[in-house]
Amino acid sequence: MDMLKKLFSLEGKVVLVAGGAQGIGKIVAEHIAAVGANLVIFDRQGEKAQETADELAKEFACKAIAYGVDVTQPEQITSAIEKADAEMGKVDLLFNNAGIVLQKPVVDLEPDEWRKVIDVNLNGIFFVAQAFARYLMANDRKGAIVNTASMSGTIVNYPQRQASYNASKAGVVQLTKSLAVEWADQGIRVNSISPGYIFTELTSFVREDWRNLWEDLTPFKRMGKPEELASGVIYLLSDSASFTTGTDLIMDGGFTSV
Repeated sequence: MDMLKKLFSLEGKVVLVAGGAQGIGKIVAEHIAAVGANLVIFDRQGEKAQETADELAKEFACKAIAYGVDVTQPEQITSAIEKADAEMGKVDLLFNNAGIVLQKPVVDLEPDEWRKVIDVNLNGIFFVAQAFARYLMANDRKGAIVNTASMSGTIVNYPQRQASYNASKAGVVQLTKSLAVEWADQGIRVNSISPGYIFTELTSFVREDWRNLWEDLTPFKRMGKPEELASGVIYLLSDSASFTTGTDLIMDGGFTSV
């Protein structure tokens, strides 16, 4: 058991969770705190991010701070990382999780709607990863990044029409591989997770007939839980994955295997 704990421990690490106020980000942050890490939460919803940080600090006896950050604004990201470094003493690891979805037929999609999804899901992932890598390099530190992609970067979802989301997540997968190769000689590992259908606050509002179909098409015959993604993120952030970079870990209940 001691060896197992050591393999997946993040004790002494400071983990930045972008998009950590709710949903997958919040649940994964809880598990990250449970294995010994301190936390920095970035989210556009600043007040909600602070509430999450306060909850985690109390429940796990860790240090957790939060900043209201729009991941599409590079200056905000850089400034918040600098503040986090000053307050926490360092930032070691990044779970780069911010994202949105828009379900709308392409022929009805407005240019600004397309741009918004790409801006948050792809540009936002890039800007946070870029700022974090610059921070690590400037301080001569190694680190690890886990980006949240999606099985939607591999398959086309049905029956919902979400070309903007699918394209953005495919971009995250390829961006992850590109950054992994480019930053390998800097000691910065970059991987991604690709969740399948996960039941969260957001998906709970999706049409029931769609959810039923998603479950039927998934070999496990159910949607996943956010906590079922945590082990993958922790593994990829931990030293256990020291020889793993450029990997996209699909966690979809077998959906893309059918």
